[in-house]
Amino acid sequence: MEFIWHDGGRADCGYVGLTGDCVTRAIAVSTGISYRDVYRKLGEISEMSPRCGVATDVSTEYLTDLGWTYTPGWGQGFSQQWLPKGALIVHLRSQGWRRHGHFCSVIDHCVYDTWNPSDDDDYLIEGYWTRPPVKGETTLPIVRHGRRVDAEQTRTQQEFDKVLHLLRSLDNTAKNAASTDGEKRNALRMLQNLMLKHNLSREDISDDDNVESMRFTRMTCCVNGRRACTWEKNLAAYLIAEIFPMTSWYFAVQGPRTLIWFFGPLEDVQNCIALFRELLLTIATSAHLQYGGYSRGSGASYAEGYVRGLPRYQSGVNNGDTIVSSTALIHARTIAVRKAATLWLKIECGMTLVSERGSGRNQHDPDAASRGKEHGSKHDLSAANGRKRLT
Repeated sequence: MEFIWHDGGRADCGYVGLTGDCVTRAIAVSTGISYRDVYRKLGEISEMSPRCGVATDVSTEYLTDLGWTYTPGWGQGFSQQWLPKGALIVHLRSQGWRRHGHFCSVIDHCVYDTWNPSDDDDYLIEGYWTRPPVKGETTLPIVRHGRRVDAEQTRTQQEFDKVLHLLRSLDNTAKNAASTDGEKRNALRMLQNLMLKHNLSREDISDDDNVESMRFTRMTCCVNGRRACTWEKNLAAYLIAEIFPMTSWYFAVQGPRTLIWFFGPLEDVQNCIALFRELLLTIATSAHLQYGGYSRGSGASYAEGYVRGLPRYQSGVNNGDTIVSSTALIHARTIAVRKAATLWLKIECGMTLVSERGSGRNQHDPDAASRGKEHGSKHDLSAANGRKRLT
């Protein structure tokens, strides 16, 4: 099973050191409740510190009060084939140690923990907890009550669905064994022409490649300092606007470091964070070699200029929920995916993002910024995005 490291928010709440807090951690991740609140409540129920774990009846009482439902696992191996999708709290038991168990958070078949129990064949599923159903809950983008629906966006989405239906029909004709050779050739020719006309790829017409079945994730990259450099934030914004428009980002402070979080479709987030780390290293190294640093003074000005000089590919401008694109079909799909990702972040992670403005930075060096912009304009990102759309 896929694994993402997550401490449940323990460090953010001021707790230090490693401990056996798997119950607190799993509940905090899957429910979205603060680690501190879960820790305090489990302590009140058990009348002792939950630092090194709690008895099963304590966690049962707490989750039952929250409305979560328990399903026995019947001793099946810890594998995604025995677990439903959604946010789960899985209770595992060890075959070798009868009294040794473990709680972990599993969201859409992805383990969120400080280690991956699925790598150990010794663990079996004792049972799992599922969240209570919420009336009207959906993983699709929704329109707030009383909000005016954009007629242009609705019309564009209808055109998008119509073109996808036609493309899928042509694809089925080309694959149908009952079709003649001439019918297959005509279907393939029309399929290719439509894909070129609307700037689509074969992955776009797959029945499984839609917002409803899309898998979202959230990954982070640490940068030094409690206040991230302006150019580091600008770099994250650049990647979202120009290279990976279906992803989004935000930042948070954890101890002495700043965390840059990316969320959205799984594959896009993985590629985005890999490119982000690569560009961070490239820009910071270049600034350090020329100006002795990258966090202040001329070095920071050079890095800011470098990011501003990076090549721009998108013809549109991202402004909140509005993405102005030269291709209307891609525009409609991007909006749907980004809204679904934001809703996923709220439901699965319990987070609602707000915008803020910085106060700027002193000691700006225009010459260093101009030099950085010149170097950034020569940076080659042609192979950064993996699969390219036809143009």
